Amino acid sequence: MDRIEELCRQYTDLSDDEIMNIRMMSNMLQPLANLEDADVFIDSPCRNGDAIVLAEAKPSGVPSSYQGSVVGMLAKRENEPAVARTLSLGISTKHMKALTQESNHVIQSVEPIIRGERTIGVLISERRVDEQYLASRRLHLSKNSFEKMADVLTNIENNNAWLTECIEEGLLLINKERTVIFRNSVAKDLYKNLGYVEDVLGQIYDNICLVVPEYQNERSKDSSVETTIGKHTLCIRHVKLDREELELAVVIRDMTWIREQEKELILKSVVVKEMHHRVKNNLQTVASLLRIQSRHCDNELTRLVLGETMERILAISATHQLLAQNGVDQVNIKEVLQTICNNTLRYNASPGFDIDLTIEGDDFEVDSDVSTSVALIVNELLQNSLKYAFTKKSSGKVKVIVTYGVLYSEISIVDDGIGFNVNSIRRESLGLNIVKSLVKDRLNGSIEIKSSKDGTFVSFQFLNQIMESASVT
Repeated sequence: MDRIEELCRQYTDLSDDEIMNIRMMSNMLQPLANLEDADVFIDSPCRNGDAIVLAEAKPSGVPSSYQGSVVGMLAKRENEPAVARTLSLGISTKHMKALTQESNHVIQSVEPIIRGERTIGVLISERRVDEQYLASRRLHLSKNSFEKMADVLTNIENNNAWLTECIEEGLLLINKERTVIFRNSVAKDLYKNLGYVEDVLGQIYDNICLVVPEYQNERSKDSSVETTIGKHTLCIRHVKLDREELELAVVIRDMTWIREQEKELILKSVVVKEMHHRVKNNLQTVASLLRIQSRHCDNELTRLVLGETMERILAISATHQLLAQNGVDQVNIKEVLQTICNNTLRYNASPGFDIDLTIEGDDFEVDSDVSTSVALIVNELLQNSLKYAFTKKSSGKVKVIVTYGVLYSEISIVDDGIGFNVNSIRRESLGLNIVKSLVKDRLNGSIEIKSSKDGTFVSFQFLNQIMESASVT
């Protein structure tokens, strides 16, 4: 097994016939290198999207751009956009800048190697970056071409061509001969960043086309395709024109920053989910330790305090559990309340007691700070209701009512219990102090408590989003 076959079988999915085709073409590389005074290579696509160098030849008449052999090395998409373009589109790519495996800058021209309908590799010609070479390759237009271009550009100027410099997209205009007769500065800079050495103005569009347009049907005049070239993500729109001198307008929008931001948001979402998941697990571990301690405690008052503390921790944990599921810093208020209600019933409902606990009203999103505070407040209020409101009763009803407001929203807990004297509430009551402190200091809201023999009504208002106070210097 020779080197080409070995590399093909290790890195590519080429068939035996396709490998044979590559081997036959490799025999012609040295004469081509000498004829072109250029380094010549054959690359084939790898399974991971890059390309592998299968064969090479260095020119005998001029210095090579390479000190050693690069056979068996990868050609990265971001370093060799001409290779990536030709492998992707199956068309030629001329005079594009590339970065070699030895970190040298070269000019590449690439031709596809096609077998059947498949591009099995590319033939690459590389020259060192040389100003004399670049000057000799510049486009020379005939007088007739200049006249046509002048007519079109004059027409554009008369229609406020300066507007094309005010848009974020690159713009190309293609004439009937498939030549680029206009480009704005955004398009010029974009192609330069992609590695094209020469100005695209005056070039044949087929040689610089970044993506094959995909029209829906023969009558369709508009095609929009998103593609990735090297490190750039581009949305390329082709629009057929009904003008005598123009065939096509190409609008290129650089979507790289937008796609990178989307990736960062996804990554941050994963990190946030993991963070809330770990906090939830840690809080549940603490709650479990308190539960174990409570079971081994002989003092009834101590057991009661441990149980209340455990429920407060679980109330905080409930918010983090929802945040871990969503991966964002927003949760639905009803989801939080439903979790708190379920936990409260689990740990406070007496055997044989029939309690009807419902949630009514609006549903909306709140951030993690609001949801955590609301969870603790509702947990305290529901605990008090279930423990004290239905003494000597076999059943009862508790409603949690949510009312959304533009700035302030409101949550009310209403029960049909025996009621109590509001003025007789102990000031040292830990539960009430927690509720009042959270409403005032954390939620920037207010609380109202009413009670009679027909039941108890507790309502608190809160800002939908907690604003951090800005420091003044």
